[in-house]
This record gives sequence, C-alpha cells and structure tokens, in this order.
Amino acid sequence: MIIRRRSAAGLLCMLAALAMFGALPARAATAEATKAEATEPPKVELVLDVSGSMRARDIDGRSRISVAQQSFDEVVDALPGETQLGIRVLGSRYRFPGSPKTVGCRDTEQISPVAQVNKVEAKAAIATLRPTGWTPIGLALRAAAKDLGTGETTRRIVLITDGEDTCAPPDPCDVARELAAQGTHLVIDTLGLTLDDKVRRQLTCIADATGGTYTAVQHQQQLTSRLNQLVHRAGSTYQRTPQQVTGGAQCTNAPVLSPGVYTDRERFGEHRYYRVPVTPGQELRASVSVALDRRLNPDYGVLLRATSQDGQELVRGTDAGSGRTDVLSTGLRWSAQGPDGSPEPSASASAGTTGSASGTVCLIVSNSFAAPPGVRTTPGMPLELTVDVVPSSPAPNGPDLGRGWLLLVVLAVSGLVAGLIVGWLARWRIAIWKEN
Repeated sequence: MIIRRRSAAGLLCMLAALAMFGALPARAATAEATKAEATEPPKVELVLDVSGSMRARDIDGRSRISVAQQSFDEVVDALPGETQLGIRVLGSRYRFPGSPKTVGCRDTEQISPVAQVNKVEAKAAIATLRPTGWTPIGLALRAAAKDLGTGETTRRIVLITDGEDTCAPPDPCDVARELAAQGTHLVIDTLGLTLDDKVRRQLTCIADATGGTYTAVQHQQQLTSRLNQLVHRAGSTYQRTPQQVTGGAQCTNAPVLSPGVYTDRERFGEHRYYRVPVTPGQELRASVSVALDRRLNPDYGVLLRATSQDGQELVRGTDAGSGRTDVLSTGLRWSAQGPDGSPEPSASASAGTTGSASGTVCLIVSNSFAAPPGVRTTPGMPLELTVDVVPSSPAPNGPDLGRGWLLLVVLAVSGLVAGLIVGWLARWRIAIWKEN
C-alpha cells in the first residue's frame, strides 16, 4: 500500500510539472488562434491543353494526355480540404484539322467549377478527355481569370500544355500582361510537356508577366510533384495584398517600409535596399522569398541583412540551393534593445553619423544567381518581402529553456522526477516478484 501511494504521489508530481511547463504554450497557441481572422479560402484553377498534339507518346512511353490525367487524379486525391479548385480545358471538342479555325479557337470550357471539389465527379470528367482540337491558350487564360474572380488573396492559374498558342490573337503573353495590369492578385504558373524552344519562350513570358514560374516536365512523377507544389502554394499565399515597391541602390535613397508584405524584382547579383523605422523597445522581424522562375547555374543563394544606416551589420539570414528547389526563403529578427532592456550596442552609431539609433534599420536583399547561356536575366527574379515591427520581448513570460540557470533547474527537476519514478517502478516490480 505504501509503495502504491508513493507511486501515485510521484505520478501526480510529474503531471503537475508537465502542466506547469506546458500550460503557457497551450494558452499562447489559443491566444494566437483567437487573433486569427476569418479569411477567404485558397483558390486555384488548373488549365489543361487537350489539343491534338497531346496524343504524342513521348513521356515515359505514354501519351502526354494519359500522363496529365494520372497526375490530375493524384493531385485531386491529395487536395487540401480548404482549397477551392477548378479545372478548365482547351481544345477538347473541335477536331484539328477538320473544323473551322474560327470555331476551334473558341474551344475552351470549365469542366469543374472553382469550389470545394467533388473528387469523384472531377476525376470522371478528367477521364473522358480526348485530344482533338486547337490551342487557344490566350482565350483560356482570360476565361480562367474570370472563373477565379477577384478578392484580397492571390489566385493561381496552373497552365499545362505541350505547345504554343495556335489561335492568337489574343497572344497569351499579352493576356498575362493584361491580367497583371488589372491588379487582381493573379499568378500564372506554366508547365511545359515538351522541350521545344518556342514553347519554352512563350510559357516563360506568361509566367514572368505575373510573377509565376515555368517548369519543363519530362516525367509523369515530375508533373505530379510540381502540380502538388503549386496547388499547395495557393494555400500559403499571404492574406494581405502585397504592395509593389522598388528597392534602392543604397540605403540613403531606399524606400521606407511600414509593417506589411511587399513585392519587387531583383536582377542577378544585385543588392536591393529598404529602410524600416525601428525604435528602442521594438523588434524587427523580416523575411524574404525569391521565386526561381527560370533555369539557373547550380549553387546559388539569397542573403537578407539588417544594418545600421552607416553600414554596420546587425543580423543576417541566408538560404542556398543547388537546382532542386523553386523558391529560396530566409528571415531575421533584431531588437533595438539588449537582453537587459538597455539599447543594443550594435544599434548605436558613432558621433556625427546616422545609424539605427536614429530609428532606422536598412534591410538589404542580395543574391548569387547566374544563368546558363540562352536564359534571359531580365526582368529580375520576383521576390516577396515581409516586414513586421513588434514590441521587443527579451525575457519571455514562460519558462525559457535557452537561458543558463533556468535550464539547469529544469534539467535537475526533470532528472529527479525521472529517477524517483524509475526507482518506485523497480521497487514495485521487486515486491511483486517476492510475492509470487
């Protein structure tokens, strides 16, 4: 009985300790969830080319259309529950050659509306597609933009085709520029099922116009993986509309940014400067994501730095790649006061200079991109910069496992509790063994 009482007491102590250390994070998570505002769901439309050339059997020994159909099925099965997905096709009804071009070049239809997907119906509609017609890409993109509507979050169109537009006008690149100029927060990503150079140039132009990406696909699994990436990316776009901004060539003439999300383009090997007001008692939080929308030489990186206005570095963040990723992201945090609440030494400037002590921090975005021969370097790579300024918190309210003495106390208490539990269990087993 004594052993059982001690065991119960030990377990209660352990549960109390876990509750003490786990309650604060739980409450914090609840508070964050309470702050979250209701937002519209992610919206994306897949636009599939069903023209006659999709009958070609050059992807893993299968026809291009069968590869696309299998990838669509797998993407629909893996679709996030909150994402609204639509499917539009082009060239699916009128035969090429055989029907008048004026008729075939109007051949685009939505076979699944932008909504919560009925997976059975969507997959059945995809399975019935047979390559027959022309390739009115420009018309299909314009219709897809209407399908998605307007709103505060970014919409995505994913175009899958094996050929260039055979029906221009409208030219699909001009349509993409037109949609981008409307300010409807629309991004078009393109996937080419052929390595034809004319197709690559047209699809790259479409993607560049809206800040999207172009990918050449040579295998079925590659198509499925890329489609899943792009569909899931629709769910991670910012709920706040990015503001267009142009970074400066140096800190003195850089734009001043308030908390928010910004979009810009950076040329290869360029440094882009931005200024953010940060005063003592505040913490700067910034991150940058650069979309790799064209082929690059292996081994590249992105660097985000915060400096004083006189060039003294405060903190930096980096990310690197070697050709196996389509986006690079990094971030940083910097507080205008030290751990003890005093001004951060590295934030102060020498007499007669204007450093971050005057209330401004310079953010610098740099890259180490280089392009293979034949790949355009203009326009620059699309980037998104997120900036936030919050009250600094050098000493969190909850247990801080990263600070010396508290860490030692936590480890000692945890070791003691664990030792007592193991000892009680051992004595209990010995007592049971003696009774038997």
